Amino acid sequence: MDIRQLTYFMVIAEEGQITAAARRLHMAQPPLSQQMKALEEELGVQLLQREPRSVTLTDAGEILYRRARQIVTLTDSTRREIADFKNGLRGTLSIGTVSSSGSVILQPALRQFHDDHRGIRFEIYDGNTFRVLDMLRKGLIEIGIVRTPFKQDAFDCTLLPEEPMVLAYTESLADPNPGQPSMTIEQLQGLPLILYRRFDQLFHDVCEAHNLTPNLLCRNDDARTTLLWAETGLGYAVVPASAISPASRPQLKTKAIDEPRLRTQLAVITPKHRYLSSIARQFIDALTKA
Repeated sequence: MDIRQLTYFMVIAEEGQITAAARRLHMAQPPLSQQMKALEEELGVQLLQREPRSVTLTDAGEILYRRARQIVTLTDSTRREIADFKNGLRGTLSIGTVSSSGSVILQPALRQFHDDHRGIRFEIYDGNTFRVLDMLRKGLIEIGIVRTPFKQDAFDCTLLPEEPMVLAYTESLADPNPGQPSMTIEQLQGLPLILYRRFDQLFHDVCEAHNLTPNLLCRNDDARTTLLWAETGLGYAVVPASAISPASRPQLKTKAIDEPRLRTQLAVITPKHRYLSSIARQFIDALTKA
């Protein structure tokens, strides 16, 4: 049993089909099947339940899959740690971010980080929180920047300061609370709202608690889309405060929604029990101390 066989086995387990696994591994199906048969013979147990169009893990296969992930992850971490040492903290930092985190990531402290580490390049992957969590689990990125709430059990999390949700709207629309920097949840009554679907359940729960029936003009899957709709003057966007930068969207006015439950936080997360490169640790320090 070697790392290559364990990697093959993991891919088969994840794909649920030997043909699909062979395609992902860029190899022919017969050699892959032979490797799995050799692994089963060496261990003396059946690992895969083979069906005409799919494969599933046996109980022994489930045990091996859990261990294989740990072994392969440790091997990969060791290689990366040695590479860090060899390269003198040069390389590429892969980061997954939610679309509403831009104004937080692009802070002066991050510019200083770049100035201090000119040898580092960045690969940024945009997605919603669930997509970023999935990329972290699969090892496609090293750091995730997501929004609460999410299940934190499998991740090491550093929470950034809590922030309110705000109402963003153009001058062409009426000010729901003239002359004031904030507003109550009740003052949303009747306003045509544009909502980022990520907060749909939370928003409805809060409205229900206040006996408020929101007038939803549009729901969507991206904070940027929410703000683009608001810029047309069609309605009022409900977004986290850090999702909008006055400098980048001068045509939008904002007003904080004074409701304790309508608050959120960005979280910088990494998978537990996985090696984190030195440069990734320094990046997180720079981001969280900004």
